Amino acid sequence: MANLLRGTALITGAASGIGHHTALSFAKYGKSKLALADMNPSALTKSAKAIRAQYPSLQIVELTMDVRQTDEVKAGFAATVAQFGRLDVAVNNAGIRGPAARTDETDEAEWAETIDIDLAGVWRCQREALRVMVGQEDLGPREGRGRIINTASMLGLSAPPRGLVHTPYTAAKHGVMGLTKADAVIYGEQGIRINAICPGWTETPLIRDPKLPLLTREIERGAIPRIAHVDEVADAMVFLASPLSSFMQGASLLVDGGFTLT
Repeated sequence: MANLLRGTALITGAASGIGHHTALSFAKYGKSKLALADMNPSALTKSAKAIRAQYPSLQIVELTMDVRQTDEVKAGFAATVAQFGRLDVAVNNAGIRGPAARTDETDEAEWAETIDIDLAGVWRCQREALRVMVGQEDLGPREGRGRIINTASMLGLSAPPRGLVHTPYTAAKHGVMGLTKADAVIYGEQGIRINAICPGWTETPLIRDPKLPLLTREIERGAIPRIAHVDEVADAMVFLASPLSSFMQGASLLVDGGFTLT
């Protein structure tokens, strides 16, 4: 299992939460070269140091990247290819929760920021990943020219429960699903796989908010009535990045403990 993954990966939002744990899981299952990107350089360095402590032979490039800034996104992907020669997996994971307010009470700037990071930011990263991957050698049906994994959400497939207001976030994550599916059709024949992961309630900084008193009740409604450990989502990322998912394209991999079943 340690050799399940090969080659290089770039992960955005890598300073904490799902991004950090995805990097750990990628290293655990065989990735030898990681480009870790985040807009917070000090937190990113702390994350990379913790990963190196567990995997000393891992090659890591730290990239200060704000996914709202096209020049920074382009520079990050270019630096990855310059350092490692190839990009096998791109995990477009950077995101924010956005305002927890009704639409009639939401400021336009808050709406725009959420869409800019959670949807347009994914698009900017996907565009650069595709520009790299279309020019790479096709390594066959199981590996292809590369894989893109977009972090959506169970709220990219459904509405929030009543009482939990996340309209900008939900709209953005539905957009991520549309982006994933549309480009999956276009680039599949070129050996590029594009899929999305749709986590449910997960123990990350985004979910630790005292203003969400209804969250405990909603978590208990799931078929598995608990919050997900971050590494459970990260391990699902490993599956999408590996040859085990080689015939999945444009898919939404739900990792929500069966919450949407209820």
